[in-house]
Order: sequence, then C-alpha cells, then structure tokens
Amino acid sequence: MKAITLSLLCLTALASQVQASSPDAWAAYDKTVLASCTKASGLKSAKPVGTPAQFDDRVGYTAVLLQGQYPQKHMKGQQGTELCLYNKQSKTAFVTEWDSIRPTAKAQ
Repeated sequence: MKAITLSLLCLTALASQVQASSPDAWAAYDKTVLASCTKASGLKSAKPVGTPAQFDDRVGYTAVLLQGQYPQKHMKGQQGTELCLYNKQSKTAFVTEWDSIRPTAKAQ
C-alpha cells in the first residue's frame, strides 16, 4: 500500500512540472526570435510591429512583422515592411518584403 501511495505522489509531482512554459521562457523565446529576424532583415533600424504570432507546433513557425527603412541610397530612407518566419526546429529566420500590407493612399 505504501508503494502505491509513494508512486502516486511521485507521478503527481512529475505531472505538475510538465506544464506550459513560464512567462520568462516565452519572453526569452520572443527575444531570440526578434534578434534572429532583425539580423535576417534587410531593413535599417528594423523593429517589430506588435508581438510575434505563435503558430501551433505542428506548423513549426513564429511570424513577426518588421518595419524599418530601406538602406539603398535610391530608396531615400523610405519606410519598408517585411514578414519574418522563424523556424522553431532549425532556429532559422526567413524574411520577405511585405510592403503590400500597408494601406495605400486612395486616388481622388
């Protein structure tokens, strides 16, 4: 009887430790994602817009929208937007230009 009680106590202790990640762990992960995406970005002074979008683990990606300035001289510091997909498994960031997300001025 003592062995069963001891076993149940051990299982309960282990089960309580297998929970969702702590807020500190998520903050550290977000910091890693943002650093990787910013490094992969071609924009000057790239900053995230909002918070990263966490996809289900079956998808395996986190998405981040970045805004900054195009570094090319002919762009004259024009604002740019990029979408970054961070692969959770390979810990790699992939970036593509996504200026089409910004609203355009309507012709009058």
